[in-house]
Amino acid sequence: MSALPTAVSVPTLVEQARAGQPRAVARLISLVEDASPLLREVSALLVAHAGNAHVIGITGSPGVGKSTCTSALVTALRGTGRRVGVLAVDPSSPFSGGALLGDRVRMQDHATDGGVYIRSMASRGYLGGLAWATPQAVRVLDAAGCDVVLIETVGVGQSEIEVAATADTTLVLLAPGMGDGIQAAKAGILEIGDVYVVNKADRDGAAQVARDLRAMLALADRAGDVWTPPILKTVAAKSEGIDGVIEAIEAHHRWAQQSGELERLRLRRVRGEIEAIAVTAMRGRLADLHGHADLDRLAAAVIAGETDPYAAADIVVDTV
Repeated sequence: MSALPTAVSVPTLVEQARAGQPRAVARLISLVEDASPLLREVSALLVAHAGNAHVIGITGSPGVGKSTCTSALVTALRGTGRRVGVLAVDPSSPFSGGALLGDRVRMQDHATDGGVYIRSMASRGYLGGLAWATPQAVRVLDAAGCDVVLIETVGVGQSEIEVAATADTTLVLLAPGMGDGIQAAKAGILEIGDVYVVNKADRDGAAQVARDLRAMLALADRAGDVWTPPILKTVAAKSEGIDGVIEAIEAHHRWAQQSGELERLRLRRVRGEIEAIAVTAMRGRLADLHGHADLDRLAAAVIAGETDPYAAADIVVDTV
């Protein structure tokens, strides 16, 4: 759905979302996902009301219990009276492009809670583990009054580093029995985590995972970084250790605010969003101006040795 019924204007929809109406929030996020022509107007109306939510990324390999942990965190956060938004980014169906909901059923305990908004989004082939629309969907939930927005990623391993650029605090989950500890280093998580959680800590091997992780973090290059990521143990299915995770997340948020890191992180995030929007617009203009025929002629000239790819690209850029 790329357009709204004429009976509902974008300003009205935004006001309804800001008043906490779930259907209005859902429709705004749908406009974001569909890259609706109305998105520019939506963004202009939302931006003045965003920037207040604490955005928490939850990442880790498949099977570590991300959905269970997310559900337990929602329960704990709601216990403190905070409004919570959840964006669960799922793999896409190769046929429909829609999300394969999978473990989302674990979060149905919150379906009737008016202080929780849960939305599954399709990654649509994006390798970073996040749908391209995620940053804008976060803005919708932020402007709609969510105090905390949880982003649970697909769990695609080494490409999951992208979540760190979208969240204020990045929570990395590991679990015993998921392979040897060196896999953590291969996945790049030593550079992105603000809080590390060894979930399923009631299983054999949990203590060893924590020791291996602690040893690898000691070797990680964190020059100039005064935040030391804590390593915690949880049994999310029983809500054990979740309060400690909440405390660690809040401690990191306080440090980020006081040190100026939060402002620097958000500046980088929005800069990247602006660049992505600009590149998308340029790509559209490129297709309009050149089309396949022009690009084919330039490609043929490169193959024939009449020009090189950089010179050909300059021709394209000069006309966009």
